[in-house]
Amino acid sequence: MNLVLVHGTGGDPATNYGHLVDGFADVRHVITPDYSRLTGELSVDQLASHVTADLPDEPYDLVGFSLGAVVAAAIAAGDPARVRRLVLIAGWADNSDFRLHLGFSTWARLAATDPTSFAAFGPLVAFSPAFVSARGEAATKGTPPPGTVSQIELDARVDIRDRLPLITAPTLVVGCSRDHLVPVSNARALHEGIAGSSYAELDSGHVVLLERPAEITTLIRDFILT
Repeated sequence: MNLVLVHGTGGDPATNYGHLVDGFADVRHVITPDYSRLTGELSVDQLASHVTADLPDEPYDLVGFSLGAVVAAAIAAGDPARVRRLVLIAGWADNSDFRLHLGFSTWARLAATDPTSFAAFGPLVAFSPAFVSARGEAATKGTPPPGTVSQIELDARVDIRDRLPLITAPTLVVGCSRDHLVPVSNARALHEGIAGSSYAELDSGHVVLLERPAEITTLIRDFILT
């Protein structure tokens, strides 16, 4: 059976999941779609179509992180027959939380006007304070993929509240208690909006895939193997 891993804003399959794939290879064939190079005015439906375009016509388990969680939720709502298990990590349903929208709009503005501050803002909101302090200058290194700014602009427009009742796959929502980009209240609200979903919370900043790789791998494995 296939396991589809959908990446988040400013990442790609390698940076988000490259170090995690081996943790699933013994139980699933892992597929990592890549929309990191798509630019212009993006939509959730466009990214969902990009993810599913080449998937085999058979059931699969689906994991999404950050914007990938939004996209994965939309996929599960639109194709309930094929999504067997759904895991949504550090996701959100809409921008009614002012703190969330302020973060996205500030991030987008810095990308357009101040590259140095843009590079600093990312790790400040993406990781917990202790993680940034431990990594030092390395936390600000790396070149974001070409589609990053378009994805940030989409982040600030997300509203999938009307799709949540359409999700029928068994779902695990994972929140991050130290998340400064998508405050954990948004993950809790996502869980509340999906009937019958389970919820887990990890002591981590937003990019839990890097901060808590062993814990998130265990959560995903345990859930998809039930």
